[in-house]
Amino acid sequence: MLDAIDRKIIEATQAGLPLTPEPYQTIAEKLNLTADEVMTRLSAMQASGIIRRIGAVPNHYKLGYHYNGMTVWDIPDGRIDELGRQVGQLEFVSHCYHRPRHLPDWPYNLFAMVHGKTQADVDRQIRQIADLLGDYNRGCDVLYSTKILKKTGFRSRSKSTPSDTVAP
Repeated sequence: MLDAIDRKIIEATQAGLPLTPEPYQTIAEKLNLTADEVMTRLSAMQASGIIRRIGAVPNHYKLGYHYNGMTVWDIPDGRIDELGRQVGQLEFVSHCYHRPRHLPDWPYNLFAMVHGKTQADVDRQIRQIADLLGDYNRGCDVLYSTKILKKTGFRSRSKSTPSDTVAP
């Protein structure tokens, strides 16, 4: 269960960690805690499932990566774990996961997001994934990004947060 300090930590981090050299120290100072206490409490909330994950959410467009495509692949289900792990380890794949097929219209079960500064970069990356999958690749497609979507996590509703935030 969350106590008052946990709630304050969530409120202080829900819009993202501060862009400072020591973000946990910055949060700690704001809440009159130690950085160790902030990290320990965040770890405990993550371990208990209150917080699902803590991670960076880069804006690929601002970094110069204007070509972003979700590649989707039809590979044998019996090879999904092994091949998915290999695809996910490619340096240009930001995330890779297994999703259910929706036959007959959607035969794809392996998804891998790629980012490039040019269309040629993305095309090269797609060929590299296809080469890795080899004969296990029974078909693929690419869904290109056409706009930036707002990337945010859970937002609690409190006195200090705007009314347009979402509560569970």
